[in-house]
Amino acid sequence: MATHKLCCIGYITKDKIVTPAGTTFMPGGTSFYFAKAIKQLDPHDFLLVTAVEPEEMHVVDDIRAEGVQVVTVPTRQSVCFENIYGDNPNERTQRVGAQADPFKGSDLDGIDAEVIHLGTLLHDDFSLDVIKRLSERAIVSADVQGFLRKVEDQQVHPTDWEEKLEALPYIHILKANEQEMEVLTGCSDPHEAALLLADWGVKEVLLTLGDRGSLIYTKGQFYEIPAYPTLHIVDPTGCGDTYMTGYLYMRGRGAGYDEAGRFAAAMCTIKLQGHGPFGGTEQAIRNIMTGVTK
Repeated sequence: MATHKLCCIGYITKDKIVTPAGTTFMPGGTSFYFAKAIKQLDPHDFLLVTAVEPEEMHVVDDIRAEGVQVVTVPTRQSVCFENIYGDNPNERTQRVGAQADPFKGSDLDGIDAEVIHLGTLLHDDFSLDVIKRLSERAIVSADVQGFLRKVEDQQVHPTDWEEKLEALPYIHILKANEQEMEVLTGCSDPHEAALLLADWGVKEVLLTLGDRGSLIYTKGQFYEIPAYPTLHIVDPTGCGDTYMTGYLYMRGRGAGYDEAGRFAAAMCTIKLQGHGPFGGTEQAIRNIMTGVTK
């Protein structure tokens, strides 16, 4: 039996977030948003694997102090992101001030979990060899975003994933947003994109579509997940990571695809209404799912 039900591997970044409401400096990255969100639920069977520069280890210490188990691997520097949002929260401009060292297979050989989620930020975070090695001992989940990001002169450019046809058969669960879906598949229709990704080897396809909700495709069936109403959008950074936290958390507890997707969507509704990671409760999520307001 695996030591943990769920593991997330990814960098904790140093972020500058610019929105119409103002500018915020804070830690970020998939691993940060994932760990902070699952801490609000139940971190008992969760492991975070991350890499930060020595000067940022205090962020790891804070996460550990909140009851999350963390393993760190070495890197010379942290990833530095600048996320700039306009009036449309589904669109952002990104700059990268610094990049971390890629994760190596030897760094991860001792990781033992039923599901391993790859929180990719940039295209070289996880090599094809690392993905294959992890798939030999766990169900691999991934957010495709990083595999589609190449950095030139600090600017992030959306670029198709050259190794996708080799890598996707080893990725059981894959999440993409609407823009990433088009870059990866060339399809503008989510149903067509989901079918193509399944043909390429993905077992569970998750497509997040902003205020149009999300679409899950697995075992020949589509699940249409609604986007729950949001009173006001403060900060969309990390919303996709929050979605995956909720989805994988619920699937690990035996929930079906539809319930897990709705739980994830309700988490995102709460997260959107404040700066930083998800800070709600499971009861608050359930209230949104059932239409209860307090």
